[in-house]
Amino acid sequence: MTSMTQKTNEKDDEEEGIQVASRFTMLLMLGFAIIIVGIIILAVASFFSGGSASVGGVIFIGPFPIVFGAGPSAAWLIGISIAISVVMIVIFLLMRRRESKLAI
Repeated sequence: MTSMTQKTNEKDDEEEGIQVASRFTMLLMLGFAIIIVGIIILAVASFFSGGSASVGGVIFIGPFPIVFGAGPSAAWLIGISIAISVVMIVIFLLMRRRESKLAI
């Protein structure tokens, strides 16, 4: 009887893992779609305004953020990118600390 309940529990865990993976994949695809739509909107707006556009961003290589920006409003964009980077690093450290406490 216990082997049957173990098999049922293992099957439930496997199905739950598949559901989580499919949700993760869907969120990943949604994120890429939002980024692509945003880039298209910015390109079209810049083309029709005939003017300048500002750009700024962050690239993470390992734990080191590389912040860049260009254009008239680049200082604001770089500042926002740095703030987002700090928040992301803090969240990562908090999640890592919580995970290590749960493992013990």
